[in-house]
Amino acid sequence: MLTDAPLGGNRAFYMLGSIDPEMPHAVMIILRRHAEDPFDIWPEEWAELGEMLLKAKAHLASCNPDGFTLGWNVGAVAGQHVFHVHLHVVARFAGERNAGKGIRAVIRS
Repeated sequence: MLTDAPLGGNRAFYMLGSIDPEMPHAVMIILRRHAEDPFDIWPEEWAELGEMLLKAKAHLASCNPDGFTLGWNVGAVAGQHVFHVHLHVVARFAGERNAGKGIRAVIRS
């Protein structure tokens, strides 16, 4: 579940915040043009993605995370349900239930 209003963006991507109570400190970075998966991102868009990752980190810094999980699901067999490029950025905390566990613990299929 995502917020309606973008939290930031650039020419290639925009960012939405989570309203999911299970992941309140998370955002998704979404490609503006249609492409199904990150293998279809153009070289110039990768630089723009780097900029958006820094914006996501800055946005989530207010909750003082101890780390981050970044995640892509590519293909139905990998759990992709929305066939449009989007990157999950999830703030992680030392005291959380799934601390020390990777992407499977925080991104539901």
